[in-house]
Amino acid sequence: MTSLSLQAVIFDMDGVLIDSEPLWQQIELEVLSALGVPITIEAIHQTTGLRIDQCVDYWYRRAPWPHYDNAKVSQTIVDKVAREISRSGEAMLGVHQTMAHCQALGLKIGLATSSSTPLIEAVLSKLALSDKFMSVQSAENLTYGKPHPEVYLNCAKALNVDPRYCLAIEDSFNGLIAARAANMQTVAIPAPEQQGEAKWVIAHHQARNLLDLPAILANYA
Repeated sequence: MTSLSLQAVIFDMDGVLIDSEPLWQQIELEVLSALGVPITIEAIHQTTGLRIDQCVDYWYRRAPWPHYDNAKVSQTIVDKVAREISRSGEAMLGVHQTMAHCQALGLKIGLATSSSTPLIEAVLSKLALSDKFMSVQSAENLTYGKPHPEVYLNCAKALNVDPRYCLAIEDSFNGLIAARAANMQTVAIPAPEQQGEAKWVIAHHQARNLLDLPAILANYA
């Protein structure tokens, strides 16, 4: 048990609300491979949670290609992901139950994501979640995206909650670093194939999916 009382829960989006990480990975693989980057799905895990322009820059620095245009490549990837989400995107297990539980507890609910506004709108519309969040914050126009904490700090400020009384829910290590740097409580929900990795020990809690969240929230009652 902990004596710390929570006032807000802040969700990441990709991989937490919607099962989009495999889409991102496959589309990044296709687009970057076409540019000549020697890349694998396993290698792409390194950039999970980064803003897309940071991701493209990361791979360009490792395997430069001619006529580099970060904005064009980033937009190509985002457009492909947005189309696929609108066509076939599915909520992660427990999303709607978790939202109802947080509301029942009187917690403020926020969203802090590296994704761009069009993607956020596509996801929230697809999952019928547009009315659930009191603050929606994107890192798209910030100087730094995750693992920098600014997007989380901005969300806490918009919710009018001290970051110490926020619980951030993340599926990526870069996002987890951002939430820890913002001085928030944290829950890591890694992809199944990553759940046994030692790095997740930096999270205050680790869960298999969002259905584990009520039991975690009970620790803060």
